[in-house]
Amino acid sequence: MFMRDVIIMWRNTRMVVLTAVVAAVYAAILIPFKIALPLIPGFTEIRPASVIPIICSLMFGPAAAWGAAFGNLIGDFFGTLTLGSIFGFFGNFLYGLIPYKLWRAFFRSGNIATLSARYFLAALISCVACGAFIGWGVHLLGLLPFSVIGNIIVINNFLVSILLGPILLPGLYRVVRQLGLIYTDVLGEEEVGRYSAIGGILIIIGATGALVLGNLLAIGIYEMKFLQIQKGAIVTGQSGLGMALLPFILLLIIGCFIT
Repeated sequence: MFMRDVIIMWRNTRMVVLTAVVAAVYAAILIPFKIALPLIPGFTEIRPASVIPIICSLMFGPAAAWGAAFGNLIGDFFGTLTLGSIFGFFGNFLYGLIPYKLWRAFFRSGNIATLSARYFLAALISCVACGAFIGWGVHLLGLLPFSVIGNIIVINNFLVSILLGPILLPGLYRVVRQLGLIYTDVLGEEEVGRYSAIGGILIIIGATGALVLGNLLAIGIYEMKFLQIQKGAIVTGQSGLGMALLPFILLLIIGCFIT
C-alpha cells in the first residue's frame, strides 16, 4: 500500500506522541516570529522554525510530516490564517515528508548523523516542493502572485535549513537513536519498494518543474496562450497558472505516494 507508513503510524502511541511534539515545537517557534518579524503580513514571516520539519523528518519520518502540517496550521491561527492555510497545511506536510522519503529512496545506506551533500539535496528538494505547492495554491486563490510567495518560501526555508540543520541534526540524531525513537526503530524497518527510486525522481521533477515554470511565466519569459497566460498577465491569471503547473504538482504528489 502506497504511503502505508503515513497511515499506520497513527496506530503507534509513540509516533502519535512524536507528531504532537513536532507540532508543538514547530508552532512554538513559528508564533513569535509571525507577530514580530513578518515578511509579508498575513502570509509569511522570517522562519527559523523551518529547520524543524527537515531534521525531524530524518529522525521521526511520517510523524514529522503530520507534525509540520498541524504545527503550521496552529501557527496560522496567530495572524496568518486565510484560505491559503489549506495549501499551507499540505505544503508543510510535504515539507516534512519528502526528506525521509528521498533519503530512503536514494541514500538508504548513508549515515544521517554525518551530514553531507545528501542532506543538502534532501533539504533543497523539500524546500522547493513546499514553496512550489503553497505558491501554486495561494496564486490559484488569487491571494498573492506565485513568484512572490513561492520564492520567498523556498529561499527562507532553505537558508534556515542549511544554516541550522548541520548544527542541530548530528547531536539530536544520536540522542534520538539512543532513545530508540528513530522512526525505523519504532515502526520497524520497511522494505524499499521497487518504485521508490522512480517516485523520488518524480518528486524532484515535479517540485523543480513547478517552481521553474511558475517563475518563467511570472517574469514573462514563457507564454502559454492556450491557457490565456501572456506577458504581464500572470498576477491576475489564477486559473491559467493553476492549470499550467498542475501536471508538475500531480507528478510531485504521485512521487510521494510511490516512494
